[in-house]
Amino acid sequence: MKTPPFTLLPCRLPGIEAVRADTSRAFGRHVHDQFGIGLIDRGAQKSASGRGLVEAMAGDLITVNPGEVHDGTPIGDGGRSWRMLYLDPDVVVDLVADMTGDASTRSLAGPGVGTAEFTQPTLHDPRRARAYRALFAALTASAPCRDSLLAEQALLSLLAGLLRSEAEEPRAIPAGIASARTMIDDDPAAALRLHDLAQEARLSRYQFLRGFTRATGLTPHAYLVQRRLHRARRLIGQGLPLAEVAVSSGFCDQSHLTRHFVRSFGLSPALYAKAAR
Repeated sequence: MKTPPFTLLPCRLPGIEAVRADTSRAFGRHVHDQFGIGLIDRGAQKSASGRGLVEAMAGDLITVNPGEVHDGTPIGDGGRSWRMLYLDPDVVVDLVADMTGDASTRSLAGPGVGTAEFTQPTLHDPRRARAYRALFAALTASAPCRDSLLAEQALLSLLAGLLRSEAEEPRAIPAGIASARTMIDDDPAAALRLHDLAQEARLSRYQFLRGFTRATGLTPHAYLVQRRLHRARRLIGQGLPLAEVAVSSGFCDQSHLTRHFVRSFGLSPALYAKAAR
């Protein structure tokens, strides 16, 4: 039986998604709402991340921060395989509070507040790669081999050496651009026009288009699609019918949602819904 290119695995701890992938697919520019840490198992890939152009080979760890624009293309023939853990920002904020001993960080709102970030998009470290394999196995073990204590211990130990925690100011985005971005974030299903967003930013349409792309790494439309996709993913996780998810997320219909969902996440909404049950 042929192995599916993407598999969403049941995860032992809440707020974490575990994914296995084996594909030659090239991914366009996209973002995640979560922190991601993974391991290339076979092959290699190159990607343009928010921290520069990088290449990752078999055995390398890879990371991504919430909202970081990135893509991914296999190097050579045969594609590549990897395993990935996606952590909700609240999970990471909680871990940072444990690492720093500062309980006040638990009240922070996650990404963009300067509480934590992965600073290395790729890392060649055999010791940490072994630790990651053990963590992934602990998080995805099937009953009766599940061990929450082992999984929590492995997660905290690994991330402590990879996350940088600082009380620093977030990267400055012009106030008008930030206000327009908030319009998208607040209601990604809305039928926004470039005129509406530019007016919110108090810029001409051209100035806004250029400024928004420079500040976020995505055009306004590409950013809107990403926010709609992440809303759709949350609604699917809540068990809503896919046709309803599509309309509620701002897509024309289910097929429109599916095309964009596969392009960004590598699997269809139907497969994601089945795995998320």
